[in-house]
Amino acid sequence: MIPWKLVAETSRPEGAKLALWRRDLDGRPPEFSLRILEPNKPTNELMNSRQHNSEKALSELALKALGREAKSLLVGGLGMGYTLRAALDNLPSSARVTVAELFPEVVAWNHDYMGDLAGRPLDDERVRVHVGDVAGLFGKDKGQYDVILLDTDNGPEGTTADDNEQLYSDAGLANMWATLTQGGILAVWSAFESPAFTRRLQRVGFDATLERPRAHGKSGPRHTVWLARRR
Repeated sequence: MIPWKLVAETSRPEGAKLALWRRDLDGRPPEFSLRILEPNKPTNELMNSRQHNSEKALSELALKALGREAKSLLVGGLGMGYTLRAALDNLPSSARVTVAELFPEVVAWNHDYMGDLAGRPLDDERVRVHVGDVAGLFGKDKGQYDVILLDTDNGPEGTTADDNEQLYSDAGLANMWATLTQGGILAVWSAFESPAFTRRLQRVGFDATLERPRAHGKSGPRHTVWLARRR
């Protein structure tokens, strides 16, 4: 068994720690893991670099569902950069992309340790990074984004951060609805399904469908992507 090594960590206000781990595999690229460590709770892995297919699918499915060329796109949650890379690979050179990441350390780790995983998407001139809560970007400018990609937690229910409960609430979704262009797409990643969240999307004015991409190519667990179109 190849051991994991702690690369970096940062403390969260509620006492938990966000940590980046790495292990070096013989003859293969290194594997990275982003984990939440909370006192007296099992370690919660937020993302693993070996299982990122559904993060790429989040971008690809949303841009296909849009049905037109996207001029502006918002990514909520940087992670390891796979969602952002997939978006950039399917956007025109004139597109504007904003990435909102709550933790400045995650942005730094993408520059310092994980940049090569997804081809250094933060170096793309189309990208602007907003360090802070993605919720602060919703509802201020109406019709600002053609596509919003949201991957800030393990899903819309039982979130790891209290602030994310508000993000996925009726009020939070209504703010996202207002920030999208007419016919724009909100795509939400989750590790699990939630009929209650589907009803919530519909209640605030979205037409919502589900996709179930696998975590790792044609294998691994299936994750959930909601594709919600603003009516």
